[in-house]
Amino acid sequence: MKRRLLIGITIVAVVGISFFSFTRDQKNFEIAKNLDIYHTLFRELNMFYVDDVNPNDLVKTSIDKMLESLDPYTNYISEDQIEDFRFMTTGEYAGIGALISKQNDKIIIAEPYEGFPAQKFGLKAGDILLEVEGKNTSEMSTEDVSSLLKGPANKPVSIKVQRPGQKKTFTVDVVREKISINAVPYYGMIDQSTAYIRLSNFTANCSADVQKAFLELKENNPDGLILDLRGNPGGLLMEAVKIVNFFVPQGEEIVSTKGKVKQWDKVYKANAAPMDTTIKIAVLVNSGSASASEIVAGAIQDLDRGIVVGTRTFGKGLVQTTRDLSYNTKLKVTTAKYYIPSGRCIQALDYSHRNDDGSVGHIPDSLITEFTTKKGRKVYDGGGVVPDVKIEGEQLSTLAIELVTRFMIFDFATRYSNENESIPEPEAFSITDDIYKQFATFVQQSEFKYESASQDDLEALLKTAKREKYYGLAEAEFEALKAKLEPDLEKDLGVFREELSELLESEIVSRYYYQKGSIRASINDDKGIKKTIEAMHSETAYAGYFQPGLVVGMN
Repeated sequence: MKRRLLIGITIVAVVGISFFSFTRDQKNFEIAKNLDIYHTLFRELNMFYVDDVNPNDLVKTSIDKMLESLDPYTNYISEDQIEDFRFMTTGEYAGIGALISKQNDKIIIAEPYEGFPAQKFGLKAGDILLEVEGKNTSEMSTEDVSSLLKGPANKPVSIKVQRPGQKKTFTVDVVREKISINAVPYYGMIDQSTAYIRLSNFTANCSADVQKAFLELKENNPDGLILDLRGNPGGLLMEAVKIVNFFVPQGEEIVSTKGKVKQWDKVYKANAAPMDTTIKIAVLVNSGSASASEIVAGAIQDLDRGIVVGTRTFGKGLVQTTRDLSYNTKLKVTTAKYYIPSGRCIQALDYSHRNDDGSVGHIPDSLITEFTTKKGRKVYDGGGVVPDVKIEGEQLSTLAIELVTRFMIFDFATRYSNENESIPEPEAFSITDDIYKQFATFVQQSEFKYESASQDDLEALLKTAKREKYYGLAEAEFEALKAKLEPDLEKDLGVFREELSELLESEIVSRYYYQKGSIRASINDDKGIKKTIEAMHSETAYAGYFQPGLVVGMN
């Protein structure tokens, strides 16, 4: 009997090995076959296509489309993109230290970074870059100009500039420096008991910046800390782990990763002694908070260490690893998924229901699974982190969107800063009646025109009503509604003054006090921060969020 059993097991093992070998060989054959097809196709295309083709462009396009079919984050990094990739992970590059953009076919300085060469050598937001190193920029993309501006540190780059409001051009030789963008653009005390840290990305050593900021703020004996991760797209996993470690006991699990290859299965715990395990914490997030931001927010929530405030986060829970390829190129490939302490994955499970900005959209109930936090609160997966305290995301009016995208607010701020040498401190500056009147006149004199989405929808409704012969039954009502929805610039500038004033204030303040000043100016009117302070400093409310059985994370 034992002999038969042994023979049976041996046969099964042999068959299993043979099957595995067969499938592996078959897969290798399919790979070799398709690569051969691709090679022969490319050779024939290159030889016989009617027009000249660029081999680099064709291959890059085919690679990009192939990887696009997998997920949005598996990417091919060509040799000329290596520097941009390095900047994304380190926050460092050598250049002039300015954000540039394209406006009406002109390359402009959108924002010079405080303390860096562009600002030191007198360049201002709104300046038009006519030439870089003697090369005309009129036909260049922002990427082309950016490449010219970057280069070896301590070497000058010649820039010919046209300043708005001035006829005479000038040339300045800006000496490049190693640019390191601060991951913490602002921190401070919002009131006597609330510390605030804004973290803009998870680049190398950003945890050290957060640690420095918190230790300095801790000297004020705050009762609570707001960690603002709104719009933070993420970055390095270990930096997120270190930041959570600052506020949770040593040994706590913060995040784990699981992949097809076992080497990517890892558990990341708090390995160091924390800085503070008792201060109240609120993590402020929105749909732009992704990846490492979601690890921090999700871990704080799952460990019941603090509350999360804002809107559902982006829903990116995929781990990317870079692999070196030939000819100094790289593959950034998804190798695993993130799992926060409750066991839920923050990756959006359904790619087909994304919002316009790529963040998590509607999630069917069939794709949602229940989990529990450390104290027994119910939380759910499906994509992203749903806040404990939800704040409805504010939508800008069509007028505001048009004024921003068509650079009207930007151009007015440029003119205002060129005509006014200084303004009060950011917290004291506001858009007065006189300034707003100047802006309204500026917009009206520019012959600015716009159409509203409501108007477009109404026109579609009118066509349908006429086709179905309902229009005649309610003609007066249709025409009255049409008149109400007709964009009236003078009227709308009054109706939407509050939101337009906030945009103007931020843009004008940034011309004098740069990014830090813009943040300082916005804090007092920031509805998200106000709501967070209310939730954090209400003893009954804050404690109540951690009661077992409380539901967090439903649609």
